[in-house]
Amino acid sequence: RLLEVTLALGARLLALGGVVADEATARGRLERALAGGAAAERFARMVAGLGGPADLLERPDRHLATAPVVVDLPAPVGGYVTHIDTRALGLVVVALGGGRTRPGAPIDPRVGLDQIRPLGTRVVAGEPLARVHAADQAAAERARASVLAAFGLAGAPPPGDPAVIERMDAPSDAV
Repeated sequence: RLLEVTLALGARLLALGGVVADEATARGRLERALAGGAAAERFARMVAGLGGPADLLERPDRHLATAPVVVDLPAPVGGYVTHIDTRALGLVVVALGGGRTRPGAPIDPRVGLDQIRPLGTRVVAGEPLARVHAADQAAAERARASVLAAFGLAGAPPPGDPAVIERMDAPSDAV
């Protein structure tokens, strides 16, 4: 879903900026840049230009801290992911230390969530819904209930929910 939103926004911006003739052409350019590695190469140059490591893409494990505790959170029952409370997941990351509760508070770059199952995914009981990266086992356990509670599972897939909805009441050239 994030990729779809990013491609749609990027295509709209390239077309509005006159870089390409239309959004379809822009989308094709963006997809080729991602698939061919040009986008990753540009990102690596930006990181290096800002004083970061020049080999970040080649050796991320050398530069990015990893959490001491990584725990998969299994689905309590099987079904389809029909709801994800993204605010609740964000608060879990903050509670793990990956966000600030007050200005100037430290952030632990090792912690967070990944492997989050997207909406509409069918899961079998016991398959991971998400993975917690925590500073210690106690923090991972505290995160477990909140993460699992953030997911809604049902026997049927959710109705279609497009990532991008065009506004019909706005002119196509509106910014």
